[in-house]
Amino acid sequence: MGFQPMARVESNEAPGTLPRDSNRRVRSHRTPQNMGWKPMLRPLFPSVTRALSDHMDWHIIIAAVIKIVVFVFLVTLPMVAMSVWAERRVSAAIQDRVGPNRVGPFGLLQAVADGIKFLLKEDFTPAQVNKFYFWLAPALTMVPALLTSAVIPFGSRLFGEKMVIADLDVGPLFVFAISSLTVYGIVLAGWSSNSKYSFLGGVRSTSQMISYEISLGLSIIPLILIYGELNLGRIVQEQAVNGWALLPLWGEGLSLKGFILAIPLFISFVIFMTSMFAETNRLPFDLPECETELVAGYHTEYSSMKFALFFLGEYAAMIIGSGLAVTLFFGGWSLPFGWLAPESIDAAVPWWHGLIHIGVYFTKVIGVILFFIVIRWTLPRFRYDQLMRLGWVFFFEIALFNVALTAILLAVL
Repeated sequence: MGFQPMARVESNEAPGTLPRDSNRRVRSHRTPQNMGWKPMLRPLFPSVTRALSDHMDWHIIIAAVIKIVVFVFLVTLPMVAMSVWAERRVSAAIQDRVGPNRVGPFGLLQAVADGIKFLLKEDFTPAQVNKFYFWLAPALTMVPALLTSAVIPFGSRLFGEKMVIADLDVGPLFVFAISSLTVYGIVLAGWSSNSKYSFLGGVRSTSQMISYEISLGLSIIPLILIYGELNLGRIVQEQAVNGWALLPLWGEGLSLKGFILAIPLFISFVIFMTSMFAETNRLPFDLPECETELVAGYHTEYSSMKFALFFLGEYAAMIIGSGLAVTLFFGGWSLPFGWLAPESIDAAVPWWHGLIHIGVYFTKVIGVILFFIVIRWTLPRFRYDQLMRLGWVFFFEIALFNVALTAILLAVL
């Protein structure tokens, strides 16, 4: 055929310019002045510019912010103050005393008065301390306690929104990973204070909290094996339909298999709650503080709001630990016998059902908090060697045996 020259195409291009291919876009010469900020940042921050280029779902962001503000700042922090008041009132009743009754009705405003007192006290920092870590330690104690609340479902649904800040599929792992950071705040407080009393409290805290973290983690493995889930919302939904972990009296839990599996779950509950006492430094496991022996332990040198953060962090950890215990073993927000339980985790829930579920969750949490308080003012403190022996010689082995027992029962049943 030979080479056939292409037909000449008339062009409207200006003289002296290159011809333009009709099948190709014209790419103008881009300069930093006319590129815009997104293309300039793309080589440096590809993931950030990709996220900024995509359509952002502002509905999800606004809903998350509202849940954070309401659950953390308007509910959890006031519950911390009320827990302090309840502890003083319950301890007074146990010891046949009056307790706080001067500030406000029944002394309810005593926590507000204490907060004002901490704010107005002199914030004294000793000269010999390591100031950076000395100031950092209280934040490392308070912040992880509040962060762990992000994955705990405090209700079913309200106006179509899940009542959980972050619906993660690794909820218990997130809780244990973040809460384990609390030990750094206590250790740094003891070390940076440059005081032998504070340092001894920090050393005790290191050994105690790390020891009981192992038992705490092992205690929930039987529950995960039984439910086959790491999503706390789905675990609660399963308990709402088929019976709570410690109360399998309806649904599929009302069977021989449900009653048999309740045995390792009860063992897990005992280990979990005892380890939670040790993790939150509550009596009879308050060896990191141990006021009668160590002059308040790791926070001896702290005053004003820095001391208050340690105090509030302990109670915030107790509240979140109570919420986790309720979620794992007492059905979370669900009512007994499947009352008002949604058909599935994604089913629509009337708004008044959602409010009832939120109220049920906080009622259960308050009950567990009162249990924490009563135990504190009932049992004497363990000796340090008894504390460590209980954690390593008994709970560690029992928790491992309980995991094996659960696996065998599941295989047989």
